[in-house]
Amino acid sequence: MSGIETVLANSLSWGSASTILDEKDATDIFTILNNQEDGLEELSNQFLNNGISYYTNGDYEEAAKAFEAAIAIDPDSDYNADATQYLSQTYLQLDKTDKAIATYESAVQRDPDNADFRTALGQLYYSEDRYEDAVVQYRKALEIDDSSEYRYSYGEALLKVEDYEEAAEQFEQVIRSDSGSTAGYYGLGKTYALMEDYDAAIEQFEKALEIDSEFYDAMAEIGYAYTDMDDFDAAREVLEELEDLDEDLAETLDNYIAQEENPEIAFAYATSTFPYRMSSGYPVSAIDSYLENAGAKLSMTMIFQFTKEMDSSSVTNIVNWSITRADGDNVGETYNYGNEIPSTEISINYLPDYVLYDADTYTATVGFTIKQNETADGTIDPSHIVFSFNGEDVYGVEMSEDANEYSGFSGAA
Repeated sequence: MSGIETVLANSLSWGSASTILDEKDATDIFTILNNQEDGLEELSNQFLNNGISYYTNGDYEEAAKAFEAAIAIDPDSDYNADATQYLSQTYLQLDKTDKAIATYESAVQRDPDNADFRTALGQLYYSEDRYEDAVVQYRKALEIDDSSEYRYSYGEALLKVEDYEEAAEQFEQVIRSDSGSTAGYYGLGKTYALMEDYDAAIEQFEKALEIDSEFYDAMAEIGYAYTDMDDFDAAREVLEELEDLDEDLAETLDNYIAQEENPEIAFAYATSTFPYRMSSGYPVSAIDSYLENAGAKLSMTMIFQFTKEMDSSSVTNIVNWSITRADGDNVGETYNYGNEIPSTEISINYLPDYVLYDADTYTATVGFTIKQNETADGTIDPSHIVFSFNGEDVYGVEMSEDANEYSGFSGAA
């Protein structure tokens, strides 16, 4: 095992063991034997075996006592490293991470030149988000043993403290030491991604895949990089390929894309009461017979479909919306097709009256008022009325600039 596999491996494996001490309580045995000067290493090993037996039987409390005794009887025993590892793992089984950390802290004090102890302590610090402490231990382990595995761990911890330049140097050294391993390329790719140099990141992940085509974590990272580049089409191509290879990674990538992708207005519902498809010169009175009366007012609605879950408070805040006449260089997309607007033309308030949001269907109902003019001959160009929204989705992602407005003529734009 090498590279990232070695770095990530931290499981214990042992078989059942029994000794003449099995029938006695570990604490009692320790009290009896602690004063004996001869055979301490043998006794330490007996407690170690006894602890392993307790552990395999799921009796973690007794296992902890036995491992503690094994270490206390002979701290310099050849079995000390195993006892330390097993004791720490037992504490983790008991959800006593603080004691697991303390176990390795004590081990490092006893044997400061033991790189394995320092690396194990670094891993525990890392798991508890104590990244600065992890960096210290990994660095000291690397000073003791200049191995690619320790260097990779050091690089990962450096990423967490945002020391990207030093992390890149460590991963480059891993590549120089072991160019046939995926680890260095993978770590360097993550470093470039965090530095927002996504093209360079993708290049490194692809190199890792050239070494191991089944290293699907690197493929997922390519998908993340494309997502961070806002190239969602490319990200979904990676997702489509990954779905047939690793369902868990594909699901995680899918969720990431969904979270980061800018929301859009997809379309307007035909059930909207405003005749948004009608063209210029449309009589206001044709909208509803009630509007045949001079000065009459009628509430209208437009119902819009969003592409993802939106922030309800953002959608219902009317100041995030606007209702305007289309304007632009393209005459066909301009209100009244760019012609002079007649005196009969009515206007709509810039802000809607209200907005409702349905979180189940991702739809917004925009309410506004149409008012007939005082001569009852008002006209309007419904297809060139633009409804714009500049709010955000449930993740705080802003609307896509390419689809944050809608008109009957242009659709979502």
